[in-house]
Amino acid sequence: MSEHNGVNPEQDLNASNLPGQRGDQGEEIRVQRGMFGANNGGDTTGYGGLVRSVRLPGPAARPYGGWFDEVADELEGALEEQGLLPENAIEKTVVDRDEITFHIAREYLLRVAQTLRDDPALRFELCTGVSGVHYLGDKGRELHAVYHLRSITHNRLIRLEVSAPDADPHVPSLVSVYPTNDWHERETYDFFGLIFDGHPALTRIMMPDDWQGFPQRKDYPLGGIPVEYKGAQIPAPDQRRSYS
Repeated sequence: MSEHNGVNPEQDLNASNLPGQRGDQGEEIRVQRGMFGANNGGDTTGYGGLVRSVRLPGPAARPYGGWFDEVADELEGALEEQGLLPENAIEKTVVDRDEITFHIAREYLLRVAQTLRDDPALRFELCTGVSGVHYLGDKGRELHAVYHLRSITHNRLIRLEVSAPDADPHVPSLVSVYPTNDWHERETYDFFGLIFDGHPALTRIMMPDDWQGFPQRKDYPLGGIPVEYKGAQIPAPDQRRSYS
């Protein structure tokens, strides 16, 4: 140890091979100030001095470890057999917190999902739903749809993620591959405004049919309580007294 100035070279090598590291790796999408990142002095927590960088996990490097490499190899091979270049369909692969996520170009989402379901070595027969995410700072990819796929045959769990810009919030529907996604896609449309092309009946599922806007987007107004008490009206949370 002493001849290496106290650094274990094998340990240092192993650290550099770990995939999906956080910290300085990955893409910075915004700098958050305060406890919850409120803008315009709306931080009522008293922690307005907190500043942190918000980053998305970066792409992982091979080897991913465990069965992750087997799934990645099989998926890439199956796409090549269909005449697709894997790098065109898979934008990046992220391994983070012992989970693997394939970021898929939206025009290839349907084909990748069908491959994952039907290939005998993959057999991800079940999609447990789709979740929406809105990253205001991820310019050109503000809206994300995240799919959770489980292989009952191989007892494995992976994630697919696809992005779309606010200006063009369209992604393919997976109902034809995973019929249970029907209401999940409707809920994601209802709250985030993601339009799932090819869905058999894309209508609101939680909010009234004539509701304006999508309540779980980050730029949606928080709203106030329309009740007056002793001549005072309760303002929206982001307009209340600030302690910063």
